[in-house]
Amino acid sequence: MKIAVIDLGTNTFNLLIAENDGAGSFKILQSSKIAVKLAKGSLEKKELKTDAITRGLNAIEKFNQAIKVSEVNSVYACATAAIRNSKNGSHFVKSVKERFNIDVSVIEGDREAELIFKGVRQTLDPDDRKYIIIDIGGGSIEFVIANRQQIFWKKSYPIGMAYLLEKFKPSDPLSIEEIEIITNFFEEKLAEVFDEVKKHEIDTLVGASGAFESFSAMIKNEEKFESEVALQPGSYPIDLMDFDDLSWKLVSSTLKERKKMKGLEAMRIEFIVLAALFVKFFLDKTKIKTFIQSNFSLKEGLMSELIQTA
Repeated sequence: MKIAVIDLGTNTFNLLIAENDGAGSFKILQSSKIAVKLAKGSLEKKELKTDAITRGLNAIEKFNQAIKVSEVNSVYACATAAIRNSKNGSHFVKSVKERFNIDVSVIEGDREAELIFKGVRQTLDPDDRKYIIIDIGGGSIEFVIANRQQIFWKKSYPIGMAYLLEKFKPSDPLSIEEIEIITNFFEEKLAEVFDEVKKHEIDTLVGASGAFESFSAMIKNEEKFESEVALQPGSYPIDLMDFDDLSWKLVSSTLKERKKMKGLEAMRIEFIVLAALFVKFFLDKTKIKTFIQSNFSLKEGLMSELIQTA
């Protein structure tokens, strides 16, 4: 049986097509993504703009064609921060149903965090240590404290990279004053996260998919992009000193300079600076000792859940 999962994110729409392997797991046949910037310009009014809706529907049209070619048996779609926080998010969901006969489930932040955990744990070694999983999205950031078997604490914060970009309108490159303002914002908004990290004595960070794959590829100076390495479950160590060097390279870079950097996909060029600034701040604040990048996240978590209940 072939299943397609569509993850309607704030910056990107993701498609995962997989086949049940008969042993409670799955083989990925296709993993792709399209930049849509669904929330662009919608922060103040909390309403998806017409051009953003058009970009989103066009992306689903392309996914729908791939789904038909692959002769998929079932299609599941879920929407996250941009759609759940928009006044006209239900209009977009209705349009998807009318045009493609695809039902979209709008999920809350807690459910999003749970699915991210179910995706990431497929890539980790089977030990009992606790870690904090972070997924940096466009509309929200999810934090999950867990081991491979269970979740101990989770929370979604509506302060994703698209939100921060629109809120702070950073210069190019960032100024010292802007860095201070933005990191103070993190300090204020994420106090509970830092308390939980301390409470659970966490010393390992697992970065889920997305920006973390870009960090890994850039450190390795690879030409490969994240979409090319997402077909297999995998997790890879990131040296803290290497990330420190990369983060300051990104934070001090201009848009023109980032366009020439190896391993950085075009869809992440705008947001990667704020993502790097956030991760650098988090690592310094929590004194994390081990940093791991995971290829899997929400869509793989949902696929795993669907396969196991099929």
